[in-house]
Amino acid sequence: MAETNQTDVYVYEQVVILASCILSFFGSLLIICTYVHYLDLRTTPRKLLVYLSVSDLLSALSYFYGVVRIFDSDSADCIAQGAISTFANTSSFFWTVAIAIYLYIFIVKSSQRQADNLVLYFHLISWGVPFAITVAALSLHKIGYDASEVSVGWCWVNIQAKDHVLWMLLTGKIWEFIAYVTLPVLYILIKIHIKRAHAALSEYRPILTSSPVSHSLSSMADRKLTLIPIIFIMLRMWSTIRFLLLLTGSPAGHNPVLVTLHGIGNTFQGAANCIMFVLLTPSIRSRLVALLCCKGQDRHWSSESVSQNRPNAYTPSQREENTSPRTLENSEE
Repeated sequence: MAETNQTDVYVYEQVVILASCILSFFGSLLIICTYVHYLDLRTTPRKLLVYLSVSDLLSALSYFYGVVRIFDSDSADCIAQGAISTFANTSSFFWTVAIAIYLYIFIVKSSQRQADNLVLYFHLISWGVPFAITVAALSLHKIGYDASEVSVGWCWVNIQAKDHVLWMLLTGKIWEFIAYVTLPVLYILIKIHIKRAHAALSEYRPILTSSPVSHSLSSMADRKLTLIPIIFIMLRMWSTIRFLLLLTGSPAGHNPVLVTLHGIGNTFQGAANCIMFVLLTPSIRSRLVALLCCKGQDRHWSSESVSQNRPNAYTPSQREENTSPRTLENSEE
C-alpha cells in the first residue's frame, strides 16, 4: 500500500471544505467569546467546552491551510501543518470524551466534587497524550505527505512509511474508534438517569409534568443528549470509511462525494458545537440577539445625536421632517 495514487481534490471540494473551516473557526471563537463575556456562564462544563473549542479552532486553521495548499510532497510546511492538525484533532477527541465523562459523573453519580477533581487529569490526558504522540511521530519522521488517501489536501501520516497504518491508528483513528463507543454509552446512561429522576420527581410533584417551561427545557436537554453522539458520529464516520477503504485497497476511497463529506466532517466540529451550545441554547441566543440589537440602537442614537448637534440653518420643523423618515427606516431594520 506504500505506492498509491494521489486523490484528486477538485476546486468545488476546496470551496466547500474551506467554508466549513471558516464556519468552524468562527463557531469555536463564538463559544470562547461568550464564555469570556458572560460571567454566569463560567461553569465547569462550559469551561471544558472552551478547551474543546480551542482544539477545534486550531484544527480549523491547520486544515484551512492544508486545503488551500493541496500538498504534493513532504515540504516543511506540510510537516508543520500535519503536526498541528494531528495534535489538535487528537486533542479534540479526548476533550469530547472528557466532557461526556464529566457529565456522567456529575449527573448520574451526583458528585460534582468528584467530577471537578477529574478536570486536572482531563488536562494532563487531553493535552499531554496528543502532544506526546505528535512529538513521537515527528521524531520518527512519520508525519508528512499522504496523497490525500485519508485526508483532503492536508498532510497527516506519511503514506510511504511502511508502518503508516499503525501511525494512522496512533495519531487519530484508535481514539476515534474509542469515542464511537464511549460517547453513545455515556450519553444513553445519562438520558436514562434523567428520565428516571424526572419520572420519580413528577410522581410527588405533578406540577412539574404540567409546566410548559419545565417540559420544554427537559425536552431540549433530552434532544441535545441524543444529538451530541449522533452528530459526532455523523461528522467523523466519513473519515473512518475512507480509512477502512484504504486498508482494503478499494478505489472507492477516491470517490468525490466521499472525499467532500470527509472534508466537511473533519472541519465542521467547531461549527456544530456552536450551533448546539450557543445558537440552540435560548439563554445565550437571546443575549446575543439583545447584544446585537443594543449595538444597533447605540449606533442609531449616536447618529441621531450627531445630526441634532450639528449646526445648520434648518428650522426645527425642517429638521424633524428630515430625521423622522431615517429614524423609522433604522427602527424597521
